[in-house]
Amino acid sequence: MIVAIEKEKEGRHTCGMWPRQREAALMYKRMSSRDYTETVDVESRDYVNTNAMEEKSALLQNGADRETSNPSWTLSFPHVVAATLVAFLFGYHLGVVNEPLESISVDLGFSGNSLAEGLVVSTCLGGAFIGSLFSAWVADGLGRRKALQLCALAMIIGAALSATSKTIAGMLLGRLLVGTGMGLGPPAAALYVTEVSPTFVRGTYGSLFQIATCLGLMGALFIGIPVKEIVGWWRICFWVSTIPAAILALAMVFCAESPHWLYKQGKTTEAEVEFEKLLGISHVKVAMAELSKLDRGDETDSVKLSELLYGRHFRVVFIGSTLFALQQLSGINAVFYFSSAVFKRVGVPSTLANIFIGISNLTGSVIATVLMDKLGRKVLLQWSFFGMSVSMIVQVAAASSYASGAGSLYLSVGGMLMFVLTFALGAGPVPGLLLPEIFPSRIRSKAMAVCMSVHWVINFFVGLLFLRLLEQLGPQLLYSIFATFCAMAVMFVKRNVVETKGKSLQEIEIALLPQE
Repeated sequence: MIVAIEKEKEGRHTCGMWPRQREAALMYKRMSSRDYTETVDVESRDYVNTNAMEEKSALLQNGADRETSNPSWTLSFPHVVAATLVAFLFGYHLGVVNEPLESISVDLGFSGNSLAEGLVVSTCLGGAFIGSLFSAWVADGLGRRKALQLCALAMIIGAALSATSKTIAGMLLGRLLVGTGMGLGPPAAALYVTEVSPTFVRGTYGSLFQIATCLGLMGALFIGIPVKEIVGWWRICFWVSTIPAAILALAMVFCAESPHWLYKQGKTTEAEVEFEKLLGISHVKVAMAELSKLDRGDETDSVKLSELLYGRHFRVVFIGSTLFALQQLSGINAVFYFSSAVFKRVGVPSTLANIFIGISNLTGSVIATVLMDKLGRKVLLQWSFFGMSVSMIVQVAAASSYASGAGSLYLSVGGMLMFVLTFALGAGPVPGLLLPEIFPSRIRSKAMAVCMSVHWVINFFVGLLFLRLLEQLGPQLLYSIFATFCAMAVMFVKRNVVETKGKSLQEIEIALLPQE
């Protein structure tokens, strides 16, 4: 209890919501029974004092260093890189059919059938929705590593089916399996990276997901370049994706399991071993003491859906779902879809246009990686959505009757590149990083599943309705709607999102702990 109070005092210099939330959390803790509190304190003291006689001199000599220094990031970095292969595969499969779609339709006999072509794209999104629904139960039941291996297996089988398909039915089945892996993998990977990362680089590690997604999209673009010159090259495009998927499945054999998951399963010894791999032996006891302060008090019963939708955890789930909804309603996927046509109007080939978009996306992602643990999640989110709103206003100006000729075209291109750049600075990487941080460990995986399901549903409908809305409303009104959603996102982030930079998962959970 003394440690918790000291941490509470140290955290008062952060955003204004933290003091009130910490007081509420401490009040909540004081409502617990004396017997329970004493039990936790005794257990914590017993754990910290284990083998104290053997290590007393080492603790006296190095104790101050452990308290003031951070663990080496090089220990956890390989494990995080392995997990980010999920994001690379995610980006690759989003873009793998863009260039080859025409060749696929000719070879499989549905050329000119717009419905069939749409199904090849959207079936993957449907599979992702299904995968996201089951991601929580897989990640909690099998563990984070096995969930990522299962994701890789689904992507390998699905890509192989697509690559060898002779009919559209085989192609759709393969795309469905790949989509299931896409829905299962990102939530599990986000949980894994959040739980194995040292606090001081957790934001930087989370930003690597956006970079990996960009690289996957660009990789799919480059692999697809020969598709119009080489007959059947689209099959190679699918086969190539099995290589990083196989590497992911193999790498997870050697990676550490999440100590948080192991501790929740009652495997304390295994959790210590994994913490030693990730943080170094000198930081194991401190990390385990952090877990013991909170996780020993968690209820052991299963999480009910009612708790997430209208119960005590509704607020954090609402924040997470709304962030993902606003991310999609900002129009980012519509901009990606429409970019080739805009660039083509100024005489830029579609391949070169995609490269420009990819470079903007990658540049913003790299900048976000550098700034994530310096400026914080909330600041990047606010300025990102603000920049996206301004970019959409530029697009509205380009579509107005006051702008014509070359000026209009340059405004369109500039606004589009600015939109993608500012998206990658915050609105792209932050939600997937922030949500596992603010969700309590007990509901983390299932809350992520709910939020990702919302993400995929809105993603599907935006892609489905964009062209129809563009025809019905015109670009000026449609881009104005997107700008409005971005402005709403700025206000929502300012009022509801808390800063998590530099705080351990246990500190965040105590600060946001809901009262009974």
